[in-house]
Amino acid sequence: MTHSIGILGGGQLGRMLTLEAKRMGYRVVVLEPLTNSPTGQIADEQIVSAYDDLRFIGELGARTDVVTYEFENIPLVSIEALEADRRLVRPSGAVLRITQERLLEKQFVRDCGIATVDYAALRTVDDVPAAIERIGFPAVLKTTMGGYDGKGQWLVRSDADVLDAIAAARGRPLIYEAFTPFEKELSIVCARNAVGDVVTYPVAENQHDRGVLATTIVPARIPAAVAEAVRRSAETIAAGLDIIGAFAIEYFLSGDELLVNEIAPRVHNTGHYSLDAATVSQYEAHVRAICDLPLVPPRMLVPAVVMVNILGGGNGDELGGVNELLRDPDVKLHMYGKAHAALRRKMGHFTVLGADADDALRKAEVGRRKLHWIDNRAVSRA
Repeated sequence: MTHSIGILGGGQLGRMLTLEAKRMGYRVVVLEPLTNSPTGQIADEQIVSAYDDLRFIGELGARTDVVTYEFENIPLVSIEALEADRRLVRPSGAVLRITQERLLEKQFVRDCGIATVDYAALRTVDDVPAAIERIGFPAVLKTTMGGYDGKGQWLVRSDADVLDAIAAARGRPLIYEAFTPFEKELSIVCARNAVGDVVTYPVAENQHDRGVLATTIVPARIPAAVAEAVRRSAETIAAGLDIIGAFAIEYFLSGDELLVNEIAPRVHNTGHYSLDAATVSQYEAHVRAICDLPLVPPRMLVPAVVMVNILGGGNGDELGGVNELLRDPDVKLHMYGKAHAALRRKMGHFTVLGADADDALRKAEVGRRKLHWIDNRAVSRA
């Protein structure tokens, strides 16, 4: 029986996962290199260590019954070391190996019979001419590993842009993807357990600001047939990966074509809303899946919900306007315990419960305008 959960990664996803796990009676140990991490602030213990320090990785495994991770940029060698030591890791190293490397992930999705954008590997500069000739411009160059929130990605429109991007990548392996005009960016959060049961959340519609998720609308404003196609493809991918835990898949909707963009083998930013608007949050579903508890289909508690990320402005560390925001009884605020609101850093989010998507979006925009960052140093000097 599972009594304790180890989490690799101390960010906000781990924080919300820990809150749900502790509510359900589990002890939580997090491994994270930074002290006072968002997860470490509330976990039972934090092991302060690099993610590739196998001595402390082993200690995390020894102290807990099951280990999971809150982001996919964990060194694969660390997961493999835990598994070699007969520690239970969910999702497994086999899942992480595919989903943390874009070329492997794209090929896996295609092997499942599901469409992706056209792409080519850029292993060396010698691969560039063939990639440009086949895929053309515009295109997006991405590092095959490690990128997130628009980092490690470059939109290229010319040969010169490609060479600049390669230089900026500093020798990291790259993938050259066709730039695909799309009507909507979609995602779905699911959870799967060890016996193959799968539960799915409503398809979400996502709006980004310079590569960072800004707003999630649930349910997505798409035809029912598209939502069903997303759900079916997600279940196919889950079975192919043999994944255990919560996960998310991001899609582009381009005309009538549904294209998988990427798979996240973990709880996901676009599922934050489930804490306030579903009978079972994605975090609880993840705990249920990795701890062999029954999976139950989540039900929405409201017709629609909008999640808004609160991003740092780089000009102050205190969030102003909170009192005004919380005068709306349909708004729920979540802050992540981060001390410094660096530019575009995810500091928190709020969800808005609505009678329909338009109602929730209207309230979300009103709420967004109420928030601002205050530089206390400037205030004290004045």
